[in-house]
Amino acid sequence: MRPTVPEVMPLVRRYYEKHPSGGSLHILLDDGNVSDSDADFCLKAATEAGDADGVELARLVAQMSRTQRLKLGANR
Repeated sequence: MRPTVPEVMPLVRRYYEKHPSGGSLHILLDDGNVSDSDADFCLKAATEAGDADGVELARLVAQMSRTQRLKLGANR
């Protein structure tokens, strides 16, 4: 079962409190790049940066649909 936007949104907000510029996930959450390859790229970037919060969030976002990913950025 996919994570829902209401379930993931609090994590997105907490992530932005720590990383106002969007950190490892900025291309997904700020730039509207919501393809599977974009989610994979962010997961890899977070992993390489040692960004544990980003890894957790990227894994959840990767399970979401493109439409859901767009809503995360719009509702931030």
